Amino acid sequence: MKSAFTLRREEQKTNIGWDTDLRSAMPGHDPHRHPEKSRRAILNAAVDEFAEHGIAGARIDAIAKAAQVNKALLYYYFNDKDALYEAVLDHVFSGLQARIMPVFQSELPPREKLLEYVGRYFDYIAENPRFPRVVQAEWMRMGQKGDRRMLRIARQYFRPIYRHVAAILREGADKGELRRVNPVDFLPTLVGMIVFYFSSAPRIRMLLKIDPLSKARIAERRQFVLAFVSTALFNHQRWKTSNVHRHRTRR
Repeated sequence: MKSAFTLRREEQKTNIGWDTDLRSAMPGHDPHRHPEKSRRAILNAAVDEFAEHGIAGARIDAIAKAAQVNKALLYYYFNDKDALYEAVLDHVFSGLQARIMPVFQSELPPREKLLEYVGRYFDYIAENPRFPRVVQAEWMRMGQKGDRRMLRIARQYFRPIYRHVAAILREGADKGELRRVNPVDFLPTLVGMIVFYFSSAPRIRMLLKIDPLSKARIAERRQFVLAFVSTALFNHQRWKTSNVHRHRTRR
């Protein structure tokens, strides 16, 4: 049996080796002094890897290489691939939440608030076109009982957004500004219009021989989505035409 002294010495050697791995993880970078820089590099690389291969096919080696860190540093921040994937999900959806929640808390009238929400949602996805693919495959693979990670994401991020949008639609309909529609129908339709375009960008490029992510094309798509929503929901044509034009120039 090893003595307590021997066990302490072995633990010290292990910790020295671990710290050495961490110090060499990023050239000229001490992970203990700049944890957010290291963590951000790993998350950005993980977004690409999960978007391309899903959680099942993603490789930790590839993520570490793309982030220019070694695996010791990656595991220093994230225990395993599942923990890293959950962190990526929070990174994606907390960013969306931060972008759109101020709209819900504003004093804008319902029609303005709805257009502002749609525009900010579109802009967030346009700025991060890989994000839809990070979760798309996992949503498709979920069984009837759901997936623990996705159920948490739905509870923490989707349901609050749903409640706010439902409140906008209800208030707008009560004031006569909007057609009365079921948010259960409206939200999936809106998500489809925005998310499907960006998740299908490689196929659009191949089939139509255009660049769907060019600045001009994204501006046109944004204007189309805003006009489509206003045409479908707004009651007064004069208001709709002038205000959609104003929202067009906010990107």
